[in-house]
Amino acid sequence: MKTIKKIILSNFKRFKNLELEFDDELNILIGDNETGKSSVLLALDLALSGSRSKIETIGLETLFNNETVSSFLAGEKKFDQLPTLFVEVYLSEQGKAELNGKNNSTKSIVCDGLRLECRPIDDHSEQITEVLQDPSSNFPFEYYEINFTTFGGYPYSGFKRYLKHLVIDSSQINSDYATREYTRSIYGENASPLERNKNEYFYRQSKTKFKDDVFASLNGKLESYQFAVRTNSKSNLETDLIITENDMPIESKGKGHQCFVKTEFALRKNEGEHSLDILLLEEPENHLSHTSMKRLIQRISASEKKQLFIATHSSLICSRLDLRKAIILNSASAKPVSLKDLPEDTAKFFIKAPDNNVLEFVLSRKVILVEGDAEFILLDALYKKQPGNSTLEGDSVHVISVGGTSFKRYLDLAKLLGIKTAVLRDNDGDYQKNCVASYADYANGHMRVFSDPDPSMRTFEVCFYKDNKVACDDLFQPGRAKLCVEDYMLKNKADAAFELLDKKEAVLVAPAYIQKAIAWIKE
Repeated sequence: MKTIKKIILSNFKRFKNLELEFDDELNILIGDNETGKSSVLLALDLALSGSRSKIETIGLETLFNNETVSSFLAGEKKFDQLPTLFVEVYLSEQGKAELNGKNNSTKSIVCDGLRLECRPIDDHSEQITEVLQDPSSNFPFEYYEINFTTFGGYPYSGFKRYLKHLVIDSSQINSDYATREYTRSIYGENASPLERNKNEYFYRQSKTKFKDDVFASLNGKLESYQFAVRTNSKSNLETDLIITENDMPIESKGKGHQCFVKTEFALRKNEGEHSLDILLLEEPENHLSHTSMKRLIQRISASEKKQLFIATHSSLICSRLDLRKAIILNSASAKPVSLKDLPEDTAKFFIKAPDNNVLEFVLSRKVILVEGDAEFILLDALYKKQPGNSTLEGDSVHVISVGGTSFKRYLDLAKLLGIKTAVLRDNDGDYQKNCVASYADYANGHMRVFSDPDPSMRTFEVCFYKDNKVACDDLFQPGRAKLCVEDYMLKNKADAAFELLDKKEAVLVAPAYIQKAIAWIKE
């Protein structure tokens, strides 16, 4: 199986420098917007494609790191200080001598790989120097050359690709160009060069026959001018191809179904020369219903003999496919974080657990984990009342309701990622056992468990009622025949919390342990 082991980027898009190691089967890129997930997929696509025209279409000014360009223009602007952009793709052993060598940024590691480099043209150094001497000059992108070379020092191009790959970008699912490119790629992966040449010949021949037979009568009425059918490169077999499902073109179906069909079609099992090595998926969750996304996840999980790279914003996709395959790109950190060391039982928990907020958690800087809906409903209002009059959003604090049995699973993530996490939990009648001893493995400076130490204050509702007795009695006592106010709040947790927020927000007081948690998370 041909796989990508690692990628190194220099001055590419938002990355001045980036090094990522990959899993042989599945790699899930997760992160905020503008953190570089799509850039990593683009870098892989460009380096694997060997296509200069693809880079020229995108434009070097779009690919070059803006900070690097600005820094150069603000400096002495000398030719020998012009920056270079490169993408290096480190491969598993391919058994091809031309791929193996030291033609990479390390200059010492001998391995198989491909290198895309954009650098100033040495032969144009005089012209470039002259351009740079102009005080109003822009960056000289026009004087850069694009080179594709193997680590063995041999040039390569799109006509000789060492790994077969395909990109599916669901954000462009309604683009005619994207659909044509997808169909063309799938056709190229499944038809040999001999088959493609033969098919193109017969297709062109059929067009000629159509003109001679069908237009014969019409053209017979004409003299100098006649009707014919296009046979040039812009109207050939590959541009006219479509993919159908049950005799219906897939582009005639809904966007969600197009996403699913295209991905499922690319994931199918194939062998030999028609085998696809690398599949790059850009936000496959786009346009999919919850049910369709689950079907897609099952299909991805069953994929064989392909290395997958998925950029996603979906908690369902990243957790159900195994969080240990995730790579986190975060705007707050220049260095990506891999979750490969996440405990196996925690990874399996998120695979099987009900829908969760794992992606919200891993992308947060500070988190308060609460045990139930009542705490979640009231916490925002209680937070605002603490000294400083700040808000959860203003302090970049995210609140997640996870259920008591899931606290440790999220703390496994917090331990690995260094996320400051406060846990608000009930003591359930035994503070020492449930809130201290049970979390001994998570005694860490950036993780703390907060609960009322009094065994009689066993739940949030009991604590809250004690500190807000007047407000609660005023709201829930009238007409109460069977249950006391405290018991009513325990049996109707979410409804009671919502009514308190709606009618008594101005007078509510946070229990002492919650006040301590808020003060700590704000530090």
